[in-house]
Amino acid sequence: MPNITVELLSGRTLDQRREFVAAVTDSAIAILGAKREAVRIVFTEIEKSDVANGGVLASDS
Repeated sequence: MPNITVELLSGRTLDQRREFVAAVTDSAIAILGAKREAVRIVFTEIEKSDVANGGVLASDS
């Protein structure tokens, strides 16, 4: 069973998540030979103030 964890900045819409999980699930089925019902995707939302890129908080850019 593929367990896929996705970390992303908060603010994505429910429709964006639906589209993403459909595409990733289809890819896991095609590439890994997984069964649709076995593909598990978990989102972890991260606030912009919790992430820094190049020494700058994402909330400051």
